[in-house]
Order: sequence, then C-alpha cells, then structure tokens
Amino acid sequence: MSYKDLLQNRNFRWLLAALAIVAPLEILSLFSLHLPLWVQIPLLTALAFFFGRGLLLSGLRSLLRLDFSNINLLMTIAIGGAIFLGHWEEAGVIIVLFALGETLEDFGITKSQAALQELVEKAPKTAQVKGKQEKIPVEAVEVGEIVTVKPGDQIPLDGEVSEGNSLVDEAAITGEPLPRSKFPGDPVFAGTINGSGYLEIRVTRQARDTTLAKIVHLTYQSAERKSHSQRFIEKFARFYTPSVVAASFLLVLVPVALLGKPFDPWFIQALTLLIISCPCALVISTPVTIFSAIGNATQRGALIKGGRFIEEMGRLKAVAFDKTRTLTRGEPVVSDLFTFDDLSPEEVLACAAGIETFSEHPIARSILDRAEAENIEPHPFENFEAVSGKGLKGECLVCFDSHQCLGNIRFVSEEHRAGEEVLKQVQELERQGKTAIVISDHKRVKGVIGVTDAIRGESRPVIDDLLSLGITPLILTGDNGSSARFVASQLGIERVSAELLPHQKVEELTRLLQEYQHVAMVGDGVNDAPALASASVGIAMGAIGSDVAIENADIALMNDNLQIVPYLVKLGRKAVSKIRFNTVSAVLIKFLFLALALAGMSSLVLAIFADVGVTVLVILNGLRLYGFREN
Repeated sequence: MSYKDLLQNRNFRWLLAALAIVAPLEILSLFSLHLPLWVQIPLLTALAFFFGRGLLLSGLRSLLRLDFSNINLLMTIAIGGAIFLGHWEEAGVIIVLFALGETLEDFGITKSQAALQELVEKAPKTAQVKGKQEKIPVEAVEVGEIVTVKPGDQIPLDGEVSEGNSLVDEAAITGEPLPRSKFPGDPVFAGTINGSGYLEIRVTRQARDTTLAKIVHLTYQSAERKSHSQRFIEKFARFYTPSVVAASFLLVLVPVALLGKPFDPWFIQALTLLIISCPCALVISTPVTIFSAIGNATQRGALIKGGRFIEEMGRLKAVAFDKTRTLTRGEPVVSDLFTFDDLSPEEVLACAAGIETFSEHPIARSILDRAEAENIEPHPFENFEAVSGKGLKGECLVCFDSHQCLGNIRFVSEEHRAGEEVLKQVQELERQGKTAIVISDHKRVKGVIGVTDAIRGESRPVIDDLLSLGITPLILTGDNGSSARFVASQLGIERVSAELLPHQKVEELTRLLQEYQHVAMVGDGVNDAPALASASVGIAMGAIGSDVAIENADIALMNDNLQIVPYLVKLGRKAVSKIRFNTVSAVLIKFLFLALALAGMSSLVLAIFADVGVTVLVILNGLRLYGFREN
C-alpha cells in the first residue's frame, strides 16, 4: 500500500474533505460560535447518510438485539448523546473520524489480499514433464515425476535435482542474497529462478504442498486472525453500556415505584445519568490520539495501516529481524583482501578483477566494483574457463606466470598445496560468515579475498536503541548460521535462529509470542510475508522490499530507514500512555458525575459540562501527539 494508492481511494478523499469542514466547526463551537440550525442539521444529516449510514444501522440493530459488544452501538450512543446535547458539530466529528478509521483498516486488508493474490498469479502454472511434448498444469504433476527447467525459467515445483547443475536464485524463499549452486541431490523450491544451466528435477511435493503454497496459506491465515482481533473499547462496552442503561431505568423505577417519589424529578435525573454516561470522550479519544500518531509517523516515512499497530508498537517486548536486506544491504561486497609472498594488494586485485570480467556471478560484480573504486585497471585475460560450482581459470596477459586460478579453497587446492597461513585465513573468514575467494598462479597462492553481505550503517544504533528501551532484539533468517552469528556478534544481538524456511520462521515466531506476548517482525522479502503477518506487528522495508512483504506488513518503512523502528516504539508508548490517560480520566470524571446523579445532586447543566469538558480534554491531549519528537 502506498500514499498514491491511498489517495486514489475515493472514499478516503471524501472523508478528508469532510474532516476539513467539521473540524473547524468543532473548534469554533468551543468558543460558543455555532452555525444556524438550518445549516447544522442538513450538514449532519448528509454526513450521517454518506459516511455513517452503515455504522448507525449496525448500532441500532445491536441495540434491538441488546448486543453491547458491537463498537458501532457505542458510536450510535455517542452521536445520539451529542445531538441530545445540541452539539451537532461534535456528532459530525465522531461520524467522520470513525468512518476514516474504518476506511483505513479496510483499505489495508483489501490491499494485503490483493497483493497475495498477485503472488498466487505469478507462481508457476505449468511444468514441462520429461518425455512429454506439451507443458501440463502443475496440479497434474505427480510426486516422483521428472520436470525439466531451462535457463532463466521458474522452477515449477519443489523437488530434488536429478541431472544438470546451475545457479538458482532462491531469494523468494530463503532470503539468501546470492544464487546457490545446485547439483544432483540438492533440493530446489517452486517459484525460484534457474540461472544459466539446464536442470532435471525429481518432484518431491505436489503443487498444494510446496513451500510457496505454504507461504500463501500461512499469510492468509495470519492476516485473517489479525483482522478480527478485538479492541479494548468493545470489551469495555460489554458491561459499561448495559450497566448505564440499567442504572438509568432503576433510577426512575426505585424512587417512583417503591418509594413513592414524584416521577418528573427522577426522570430528569435518569436523563442526566444517560447524558453523563454518553461515551463521547471514550469513543473519540482513541481515534484522535491514533490519527495524530499516524500523522506524526507519516512525516518520518512510516506507512501505518491501522491504529492498533501504533498501540502494539508501544507494547513490544521483542523485535525479530530478518538478516539479508534488513540488517544488511543484501549485496555482496569485498570486505577483506589478504596477499602472500610480498605481492601488493593492487596487483592481486587487478588479476582477480581481470578473470572475473568473464563471470556473471554476483561475487564477480563485487570484486569488479572494488577494483573500480580503487581505480585499478583489471588485467586482460585469454583462454577463460569456468568450472561450474568451483571457480575460474585463465591466462593473464600481464602477470609473469600467466596461468591463473580463482575460486574456493578446494578448487585451488586441486592444483596447489595451500600453506598453513592460507588455510588459517580462509577458516577465519568462513568463521565470520564470509565467502573466501582464493586466487593463485601456477606456483603459489597469491591472495585471499573476503566477500560478505555488508551490515547497514544504522543497524548497530538501532539495536542499541532497542536494548536501551528494554526490548530484546533477535535474528530470524534463512541465511547460513555462521553468517547470521557473525552479524549478530557485530550488532550485539544474542539470540539467532538461522537457516529457516518461511514456515519455520512462523513456528519460531509462535514460540516467541508465547514467551514475550508482543513481538514485531522486520523483514523485506516474499519469504518474510507469513512471518510479517504472524507477528504482533509486521514491519516491511518499503523501498527495497518485495510488494508482497509490504502489503502483508502492518507498517512499511518507505525510506528504508531502520532507525524509525525505535522511534515508532517511543511514539507507540506515548500513544498508549495518552490513550490510557484519556480513558482513565474520562471514566473517573464520568463516575464522579454518575455518583452525583445517582444521589440526585446533579443537573443537565453539570451533565453537559462533564461531557463537553472531558471531550475537549481528551481531544487536546490526543492532538499533542502530532508534534511528538524524540528527546
């Protein structure tokens, strides 16, 4: 969901226009400046018809059924109370704000489902079964059959490579930034992209059971569960509203029928009790506070899909981060360059860049980028040879010993004996979760290049901020364990779960929710979508994240600035604090005047004062959140 999408929503635009009309009228009413009734009544009627019709009808139906758990009943009572008091402007504000809140939440759910449907539509629909001329639907392929996949095609079903080898882009499933080499016996997943090699795959799961299908199912399931979560005010309404109605009825019945008191004075007291009990302040305090917080967050580049997610940010006890493209940049970079036998780093890098000129692997791009950044001209090569899954060979036209070999330590060791110093350096790089690239000529190992997924500059300050707020940071990633643990050690994160498939992330999140109750998930890719939907609040990296992750997240960071996460925690805590203060203040003042009414010591004037005073108090307190800034 983007700002453009939201502004294209016609109902949302009309609600903004209506709010621009009623808000100034409400402010003027505080100074006893009112429009004539012949203007106010048609205006309120129009607002109720166009924006509150469904809500009011729902509230009236709940009243007839005596169903006091429906929030729309509280809204109906609030509007009725405001009209009874002659506060037409206040009634209009309540209608518009509630309609705006419902529109925002409905829009978020609709867009989430639309994005998920788009994922389903993009998934492979057909497969080429070996020995058959025409492609067939993936649903018709049985476990054990062999499917063929050409270079550049999507892999249609989960399976195991039986023939061929290739690089496969698995980012959609595991989040791994680098393509993985696949050889016979290696597992592959539906929806991933085959590289430049030809593959034959023995199917191990039917279409309905693939990892991609699990992503879709889990995301739908989690989103559905979250969309029906109850709000505090609904729980409060279950006993508050019927209690007030019963008390008002008894306030007339007991004195008149049992004590023989006159009817009129106690009927007026009952009306006063109902007016005092009108939950205008309770109903309006939360949306005003929430919309102020959302407006504040929007200025910082955070797109929030509903008020409950601001509140949830304020209750967080733990935040789980995906690693790749969240805590890290998701692009391989050269982090280390070690040389041997007194060779200069420039000479080794020039030779490595020269042979990598012929490769399309992402690691090759990182070495070439490093050479370009240091203004080093790659050495020219000839007789280039790529050994799939191992490395590269070629003849350098500059180096005295022309034969060059570049790849992993096992590949280089096939021609040369790597010394203790070389092996020690490779092991240290691998311990840090880095990829060790070794380059040699005919006689010796010339150097070792360390390639890693660079940690984002703001990641460490974000983790420090969360720790200072008493929130536990964790890593949940599909990447390999050593890489995840190294990143965690650099950032001060103690808990790491690595090499997780999407459904395993959801299982891990379920355990975390049992332990911490309130857990956020921060991620970017399609593989993170179920976890984002399962968490208390899902946060997606907006600009670089996948569309599906953004649409299934509750908050999208449109500027990809992780530092907004601790800011939103502070904003959420402030919002929860204000909502709690507004609610408690409104309830205490209401109960004070309720006690006076029950004792026969109140009046309609005091009832109006209590209602208007508390409403103004909570509105002004909620609006202050719009200007919230960190200390």
